[in-house]
Amino acid sequence: MTEKNETTHVLVPHSLVLFIRPRSSVWQCRYQVDGIWQRESTKERDLEKAKAVAHDLLVEANVRKKLKAAPITRAFKDIAKQAILRMEKQIADGDGKAMYKEYISIIDKYLIKFFGKYKVDAITHPLIEEFEQWRIEKMGITPKRSTTLNHNAALNRVFDEAIYRGYMYEINRPKLVALGKKSERRPAFSIEEVRALRANFDKWILKGKADSIELRSLLRDYVTVLLDTGMRPGTEVAELTWGQIEIQYFPVFNKTGIIEKDEESGEEEERIDFNSNVTAVIKIQKSKTGKRDCIGRSPTVSALRQICKRNYDKTLNEVIKEHPYEKILTYKEHVTQRQKKGSRSPKLIEPTSFNKLFDTYLIEHNLLIDPVTSKRRVLYSLRHTYATIALQIDKVDIHTLTVQMGTSVGMIEKHYSHLDAVKAVHQLRGEQSRKLIEATGAIDERYEWDEKKSKVPIKKRIKNG
Repeated sequence: MTEKNETTHVLVPHSLVLFIRPRSSVWQCRYQVDGIWQRESTKERDLEKAKAVAHDLLVEANVRKKLKAAPITRAFKDIAKQAILRMEKQIADGDGKAMYKEYISIIDKYLIKFFGKYKVDAITHPLIEEFEQWRIEKMGITPKRSTTLNHNAALNRVFDEAIYRGYMYEINRPKLVALGKKSERRPAFSIEEVRALRANFDKWILKGKADSIELRSLLRDYVTVLLDTGMRPGTEVAELTWGQIEIQYFPVFNKTGIIEKDEESGEEEERIDFNSNVTAVIKIQKSKTGKRDCIGRSPTVSALRQICKRNYDKTLNEVIKEHPYEKILTYKEHVTQRQKKGSRSPKLIEPTSFNKLFDTYLIEHNLLIDPVTSKRRVLYSLRHTYATIALQIDKVDIHTLTVQMGTSVGMIEKHYSHLDAVKAVHQLRGEQSRKLIEATGAIDERYEWDEKKSKVPIKKRIKNG
């Protein structure tokens, strides 16, 4: 053995070196396998114990090589963090998929906590079965198949990273199977409930505290857009900027059958009604299924105009032109009179989540639980409501609907096979449903704001329906 100095010891020439870093008392080792040097901590402060650990690490690496396993491996948590960094960089560069944020959350919240201490190439099927049982206990429910698929995809991202870095071979990757409960279609709102949902917002907004009015107003516009477009709640809307909105007009002249007399000429002629058919072409860039154009009708345009008025005090066209890179889904923070005197101006804030606030609104208007299925409604129910109305009332062609919603024919048939009108005419304008939803008239009193429910804690409200 050749000794260079008291902090470096060559244990095996050209193969194994023991050393200690400045300002550290733990011995590190470097060992070579297949011409590649690796560095690892012995986790020992005693020199003799550190030498024994270093020799074991070199032997283990060579044994693993003979067994056709990656000679060098790392702890799952270390590779998982590298996988997260890679996805975060891709998101920052604009190359990441919308689901990467979900994968990052799954890796951090579930995978690292369970698999973190194990070697990345030691994740076996029995261990995965233990993880699945642990996950059920952690969630409190058996996850649906779609949730399991997302977890498997996140786990595969870590395995991909390990293989890329040479810490695992493809042959060692366990085959992941997505079991779990079959996904169920979320309950939709009926036309009557949609009318109540929209009609009661303005009064409910005014009942809010001063610091919640702006957020409640944004929720109203958010709900309006989801109901009118069928977009997925979450990323699809949250990542939209004003520059991704294009306003177009498709004028229509309708004969009314009403004969009127011209005051100047005295001639009688049929009255013609004019409809500008203002339309928002929404150019979605970040979605579960990639980029697509989505059609927003007059309710969407109206909602966008209200956001522009509140946040910028400008018209929609002005905001699109002047603020193309700013996100749409924002609201003004509440600034008190005292803060205003201190020259503080309100900033635009992105909402963290609308889930709880939407729950509050539904509970206080007796809309949370679907009376037919007894299931709880969520924001995603608005997407299913859009699809149901489009197929049943507006007679939208199923293939057109898949383009609008960014899904597949198979998914539409799977979730809406209970509807009769799937062979329909190409028609995204949806005039009939607009008339039904926006029809004036009394809203059923059961959907009116319930003051008693507004004073009950949110968790208790949801439990009691």
